[in-house]
Amino acid sequence: MIRNLILLSVFMLSTLVYSQNKINGFVVDKHSSEKLLGVNIILLGSSNGTTTDINGQFTLTDIPNGKQKILFSYIGYKEFTIELAFPYSNNLLKFELEPQAEELEEIFVNATRSSRTIDNEATRAEVIAGEEIDEKISMDPSNISMMLNESTGIQVQQTSASSANNTFRIQGLDGRYTQLLKDGYPLYGGFSGSLSLVQIPPLDLKQIEIIKGSSSTLYGGGAIAGLINLSSKMPQDEREISLLVNATSAMGLDLSGFYSQKFENYGVTVLASRNTQKVYDNNDDNFSDIPQIERYTINPKFLFYFDKRKTLEIAGSFSTEKRLGGNLEVIENRSNHNNYYFEENISNRYSLQMGYNYRGEDDYFTFKNSLGFFERELSLPNYLFSGEQISSFSEAVYKLSAATGDWLIGLNLTTERFNDRSKINYKKSYTDLTAGLFIQNSYDFLNIYSLEMGLRLDYNKDYGLFPLPRINLLVKITPELSSRIGGGFGYKIPSIFTEKSDELAFRNILPIDKDITKAEKSYGFNLDINYTTILFDELVFSFNNLFFYTRIIDPLFLDYNQTNKFFEFMTFNGFNDTKGIETNVKLSIDRYKLFAGYTFTDVNTHSNGASSSFPLTPKHRLGIVLIYEIHENLRIGLEAYYTGKQTLSSGINVTDYWINGLMIEKKFNKFSLFLNFENIFDTRQSKYGALFTGSPEAPSFAEIYAPTDGRIINGGIKFNF
Repeated sequence: MIRNLILLSVFMLSTLVYSQNKINGFVVDKHSSEKLLGVNIILLGSSNGTTTDINGQFTLTDIPNGKQKILFSYIGYKEFTIELAFPYSNNLLKFELEPQAEELEEIFVNATRSSRTIDNEATRAEVIAGEEIDEKISMDPSNISMMLNESTGIQVQQTSASSANNTFRIQGLDGRYTQLLKDGYPLYGGFSGSLSLVQIPPLDLKQIEIIKGSSSTLYGGGAIAGLINLSSKMPQDEREISLLVNATSAMGLDLSGFYSQKFENYGVTVLASRNTQKVYDNNDDNFSDIPQIERYTINPKFLFYFDKRKTLEIAGSFSTEKRLGGNLEVIENRSNHNNYYFEENISNRYSLQMGYNYRGEDDYFTFKNSLGFFERELSLPNYLFSGEQISSFSEAVYKLSAATGDWLIGLNLTTERFNDRSKINYKKSYTDLTAGLFIQNSYDFLNIYSLEMGLRLDYNKDYGLFPLPRINLLVKITPELSSRIGGGFGYKIPSIFTEKSDELAFRNILPIDKDITKAEKSYGFNLDINYTTILFDELVFSFNNLFFYTRIIDPLFLDYNQTNKFFEFMTFNGFNDTKGIETNVKLSIDRYKLFAGYTFTDVNTHSNGASSSFPLTPKHRLGIVLIYEIHENLRIGLEAYYTGKQTLSSGINVTDYWINGLMIEKKFNKFSLFLNFENIFDTRQSKYGALFTGSPEAPSFAEIYAPTDGRIINGGIKFNF
């Protein structure tokens, strides 16, 4: 009996000293209130801990009496410590974690025309933003070609061996099927298209938004394969001044500056850039592998804040460039141009944009207008193609948030006039006008579904009416797993400005004959699956798989007429289609991030029961990027990109290849130093065969399927104030 009393006394004493308590709670993002899965919660001074479940909830047990400190940690968020006195009476606690500085801002995709974050968009969208843009600027600050080419599902295709003109393909379809926008304005189509990618400096970009699959309901004709919207930086309360100096082993020099600041009643941003390149011949064939370039760009933007709801934006873009490639005797020694082959492009690009925005409590109104002017002289021996393009875009959009969802209705008008100034009889001049009306609804239901439906009616003065329905559905199966499915219709008005005509320098090409051509029409759909989780309490794993299909009916093709010895655009009796998959995997742990992207693309043309594959379209592409980063201190990146075998127009199969790179950037207080080894193992097409045959006076160039410039080392300094 006495023994039992002693044991009971000891037990009661230990209970008083070491009373075991517990707390229940949940953890959310401080800004979005999103519940966080896998947050580590540790009782400091012990090995006692737990993690949050899929609902962000947790229970921490075995907590002694007295004041105790509890630590909350989660990748991408600041550590948080709280001190509580136990016993503690509150049954359910809410804890808010602050994202790290680089992740404070939620990502919104302006190109989808909604005000939702990217995770809540029914339309599948991809964004290149933040540190990824900053990293790519260190690799190539002269233009955006590299940023797009290293994105899964996008292929940048060089169209001229001498001038290094580029276009881009989404899901294997020609560049003319993708709209390229700047802040929602279509500024880079038509005659200016083949020089767009290589003339856009990236220093003023906040993010690049990519929507794959038919997007004509959003922005009208030409978005059959998708659209890319370049979203520029807006003025902030804190002044931003960025300066960049970059030099390359290929004798290129880039000087760029960006200024941005928001004042009480107005804001301003200005980008100024000078990009020069000396002619570069890396294979000693006496022909340029990189042309001689001199380009100047200035992009000013002014915003006027009438009050918290009304804003007026006025912006401009002014660029002039001279690009000369071909035989080195012409470029370096200024020999008689008619004795050696050369290709010279002199271009000027000017545009003016104006936008007015009104934001109410539940509604929104915006009006946009842009006017663009582009002129280009393309000179070859004994040949000159010269023209000017004047285009305009006007749009009014009203948006209303109601119980039935977010409603958006809009009107727009697009005009284009091309004036052929060449001294030829078969002028390619034309005018075009298209008016459109569109309506879109986004509706959430049952807490897991987001449905987006839209309809556009476009009327073109030459090709008539185009009804363009579109539907997308987002399903949040679990907090970690979601899926999107959607599809829509598209169209493209026939134009002489295609990849093939640019390769031919528009020589001996007849203008579009509306009697023998039809507008290209399309339909397509996408299905994707997203999964994100935390493995082993510290490894963030993200997986996305996209399935796509697009069919183009009545496609336009360029036919050679043996009778009159001219090329002529005609409508193809059949259809083209593309299908495939894109897979993206992301892993991050501590200071390491691994990205892997694979694309399988199968593009074919079909007619009379027979089919054939598209030339210069690899079925397999793979990209792998490993990054080690100490925030605001050091960044090291390793890259490896694989391009599978391709088929030339002649039917010849060409080799596959790898491109590898290494980038190092060291950050200091107000500046950073960077060094980049691009294509470090010198992969280039001239290693697999000659880039041209024939004489220096009249060469016949090979189709370009691999890099022509080879290994390039660049380095420089970036200042940020």
